[in-house]
Amino acid sequence: MKASVTPYKISKESKKDQVATMFNNIAPKYDFLNHFLSFGIDILWRKRAIRELASGNPKTLLDIATGTGDFAIESLSLHPEKVIGIDISEGMLAAGRTKIKSKGLENKIELQKGDSENLQFDANFFDAVTVAFGVRNFEHLSKGLTEINRVLKPNGKLVILEFSKPRKFPVKQLYSFYSNYILPPVGKLFSKDAAAYTYLPESVEAFPDGTDFTAILHLCGFKETKIISLTFGIASIYVAKK
Repeated sequence: MKASVTPYKISKESKKDQVATMFNNIAPKYDFLNHFLSFGIDILWRKRAIRELASGNPKTLLDIATGTGDFAIESLSLHPEKVIGIDISEGMLAAGRTKIKSKGLENKIELQKGDSENLQFDANFFDAVTVAFGVRNFEHLSKGLTEINRVLKPNGKLVILEFSKPRKFPVKQLYSFYSNYILPPVGKLFSKDAAAYTYLPESVEAFPDGTDFTAILHLCGFKETKIISLTFGIASIYVAKK
């Protein structure tokens, strides 16, 4: 894996603290920018990722890096008994709680402040764990994945949705241009945080995607890994079992 990428280059804070600050800053505009900058495709990606859990009929589900709760809300299509979403950003959680309350889902989804590298749950607790666009923000990737493995029940399933790097012409070149020259100024214009949407393409570039990532999953105790490429390789779904 490449050297750790952080949002604020001159900050002395840890990556974890910087990521929390960044998401606190962009929380008010996060949902709008997410859908706007992805042309709404992120909604379809989440639906596709959640379908990977359908056969297991999970009753207890943990959504890590839940943000404003979109993945947790989408998981209700599986009819679980309880969904818990955790995030290190209070700003994102506040926006998520407002959204969940507006949809009348407080009895189905609970949002808590939590750290992926030190999960506040017992071992073998959840039937399934999901992470959407969050693992590349882990300060210590292997530590976070090992913690996920700990709280999953035996044969429980992990589904991760994450950006990846397109490899084929011309998508690779178009994606690079969009990520480096369109996304940062538009993100800055709406979110007022210049670093946040510069950090996004940098963190995608540094993330060990594809088979490099599934190799790490195996080292962290997972088995039966699978990669599903989405939209010409712009994103990927990773599926694994404990």
